[in-house]
Amino acid sequence: MAMRWEAFLDQVRERGEYDTHQEAERAARTVLALLGAHLVGEVRAELAARLPEAFALILLNPLQASEPLPPERFVRATAAWIEGATEQTATWDVGAVLSVTADAAGEDLTRRVLLQLPPGYDLLFGRPQRG
Repeated sequence: MAMRWEAFLDQVRERGEYDTHQEAERAARTVLALLGAHLVGEVRAELAARLPEAFALILLNPLQASEPLPPERFVRATAAWIEGATEQTATWDVGAVLSVTADAAGEDLTRRVLLQLPPGYDLLFGRPQRG
């Protein structure tokens, strides 16, 4: 079942310590658009089904990535898309959005999402893997 819009944004706002819902929404839209460019097939569709509809559409209609970005470049790309962001603030944005996304997805789907991404994304999702 998809997470409600308000619940998703409230959690992103809390984790990201944003002053407004607009800031949380801007971060969520940017991060999910970039994430969608890295996911394919059933995993992307299943993740979209767990997100609020507007965010699901962003995830399902991403810009196309020419190659999977390592976590550091994903953070830099996020910083480039958010006006006034630095790599440090973008790391915070990515962590806030992806940790809420992981909560919405559940452990099994999050594990399958991480299998499609380069190593190191587990930390961005707040789900450090062993070894």
